[in-house]
Amino acid sequence: MKNLFTFGIAASMAVNSVVAADHCQQSVRTHQVSYHRAAPAAAADIVDTAVGAGSFKTLVAAVQAAGLVDTLKGKGPFTVFAPTDEAFAKLPQGTIAELLKPENKGKLQAILTYHVVPGAVKAEQVVGLSNATTVNGQRVDIKVDGGKVMVDNAQVVKTDINCANGVIHVIDSVILPATDDIPTTAVKAENFKTLVAAAKAAGLVEALAGKGPLTVFAPTDDAFAKLPAGTVETLLKPENKDQLVAILKYHVVAGRIYSDDALKAGHAETLQGGKINISASGNSAKVNDAQLVAVDIEASNGVIHVIDAVLLPQKGEKTASNN
Repeated sequence: MKNLFTFGIAASMAVNSVVAADHCQQSVRTHQVSYHRAAPAAAADIVDTAVGAGSFKTLVAAVQAAGLVDTLKGKGPFTVFAPTDEAFAKLPQGTIAELLKPENKGKLQAILTYHVVPGAVKAEQVVGLSNATTVNGQRVDIKVDGGKVMVDNAQVVKTDINCANGVIHVIDSVILPATDDIPTTAVKAENFKTLVAAAKAAGLVEALAGKGPLTVFAPTDDAFAKLPAGTVETLLKPENKDQLVAILKYHVVAGRIYSDDALKAGHAETLQGGKINISASGNSAKVNDAQLVAVDIEASNGVIHVIDAVLLPQKGEKTASNN
């Protein structure tokens, strides 16, 4: 497969004189001879390679509808996990037609860029990864199981199709990014009812649903229940909105920061302005004094890490519980 997509050799030769040879006398009379050695043409770019393969018609049509042709024909390099036509056919009936509509261009772009990783990552490197950050911003999970390489729920069936601006690995299913924003993800989880109510009271739902990306250290309902009696009720009062905003912003960091990156950094500056400390000991990790109980929950506009206690701004910041 590596050599499936190549172009022919183009050559030109200019002969400026004729060589006459007398083989019997083994003497050669040489006039000036000049020629250009034939050089192999460059490999095709990712888009032209996919077109030439003939098995990525749906992918190519989607790339065109999403306005990503020029990007994937650009310098790169890119690594594309390319679903075949059969992979797209596995999607629910009508899904492709719906995605190709102009009004769904943004959604289609999000899905396609989730199949693209910056850089040219060859198969031997892929199998050594546990995840990879895509151009979409979200991560794909990678694992090797029983000799099979899986990217999310898709199996890699062919590898290392070299292109002028990257490499293609073929997968047997379309992989889908998270499409719910942070507030919607929290609502669907059903264990962040207090956090969602607080975000609404603080007027922060729209901000948390915005483009972002944002990282939220999200306290569960049980975490809020650990606060002194009456604290939540007091915070939800309109006159305490500023205090509530400060507390909630203290749980939010700009950017999409995954747990491994957060632990490496050891701290992060919150939207409230204060810093939170992030540490690990043994098999547990903490944010200030709160335990991380779940990490790297993807949202369309960021990532959520679940904590078992409410974080309160550093001393000097007012909260309803110390008023």
